[in-house]
Amino acid sequence: MPRRRWPLWAALVAVVLVLTCGLPAALLTVALRHGYLGTSVTPDPSASPTENATTVAAREVAERITAQLDRQAAALLGGDRAGFLSIAAGSVHSDLRRRYAGLRALRVTRWEGRPSGLPMPAGRAGEWRLMIEFRYCFVVPDCQTSPMLVDTRWRDGAQPRLLALAKSKSSPYVNGRMSGQPGNLPWEVSELVVAVGKRTIVAATPAFRARLPSLLKRAEAAAKVADQYVVGQPAPDRYRVFYAGTKEWKRWYGGDQAEWSGGYAVNVGGGHHEIVLGPESLDYGAGLDELLRHELAHAASLPENDYWDNSAWWLIEGLADHAGADGAPAGRYAGLAQTRKLVKGDWDGKLDNLLPADDAPDDQVAGAYGIAYLAVRYLIDRFGEERVLAFVKAVVHDLRVPAQTAEEIFDESWSTLHRECVAHIRSTVR
Repeated sequence: MPRRRWPLWAALVAVVLVLTCGLPAALLTVALRHGYLGTSVTPDPSASPTENATTVAAREVAERITAQLDRQAAALLGGDRAGFLSIAAGSVHSDLRRRYAGLRALRVTRWEGRPSGLPMPAGRAGEWRLMIEFRYCFVVPDCQTSPMLVDTRWRDGAQPRLLALAKSKSSPYVNGRMSGQPGNLPWEVSELVVAVGKRTIVAATPAFRARLPSLLKRAEAAAKVADQYVVGQPAPDRYRVFYAGTKEWKRWYGGDQAEWSGGYAVNVGGGHHEIVLGPESLDYGAGLDELLRHELAHAASLPENDYWDNSAWWLIEGLADHAGADGAPAGRYAGLAQTRKLVKGDWDGKLDNLLPADDAPDDQVAGAYGIAYLAVRYLIDRFGEERVLAFVKAVVHDLRVPAQTAEEIFDESWSTLHRECVAHIRSTVR
């Protein structure tokens, strides 16, 4: 979504990244059967007769590491920073202190780490590399956990020692499956200050501490609007909002955003979409409220698994822009001039190919968003929000094309409805 230059146009962006959700990695979950026995390998009665000694040894290392991860989780949830650090070598403590502070500030309520697969020898005798899947919740104890996979290195012993902990990386694949994760979560790489409300969590770096109370108030107001656009799932337990300074904008969640992006919603798994506000957004005035309503509506309406097709971009963004407008007349839409220019210029009259290129000029992006907004606004004015949300569920969540579902929801063929919708858009901007 574009970065609007207020008062001309407000930043409204939704770049949705794919994250592993509802597709947990194959986890090794085993009980710690016995302590470390030097370099000897004790026969494992549960092991397959065909398992070799190396596999048995790796399995036992994984058990000992699991016990350390359990100790660390208990320390984190119990507010014991020394215990959280104690499983790691001193070289890792600085990184762990930052993570601990960020997670505690975000009010972590669940935290668990489990090996994803078996460890592999790391080169030096007694050292192992192991992918760990962490799962976590903020504020709400019984939330659906968000997952993340990170690479770790350990020195084995009766109580293995963590030697290195990587940061999460952007990847379209997790454990070979077509489900990805974003890179560098804010609490992995930045010091955070946090404020928590009834419906939202807002966070920023310490440089913006003084602006956090105002941001929380505005996010809470936006959440009341966004809650009206929940599609096919419970409302978010808390909307998670992170304000990014210039440095953080280039680093958080991989940092690879479209040039016109002023904010975005990113899927972090477990049914959670986190909102990132761009570096200039706190100075948008009333535009910040519109931006928050837009992005929080994404968190409420997007599916747990972001497999929607680009042809549905107009519906996703149009709905979020409708939430952002919050009932204002279409004639007051901030990007109407750019919409008029695109409609009278290069637009081919099709809704399913509106998605702007990452390097598209600002006025073209604003025009595409305007067309999407007017299309959804037309459908809502004609059929009501309930039926349009059912249409979003069918097209975006269930991956049905409009031609398959328009008649059952709107009692009209999609070809006819599309033609009428486009005619209405052209009439509105003429």
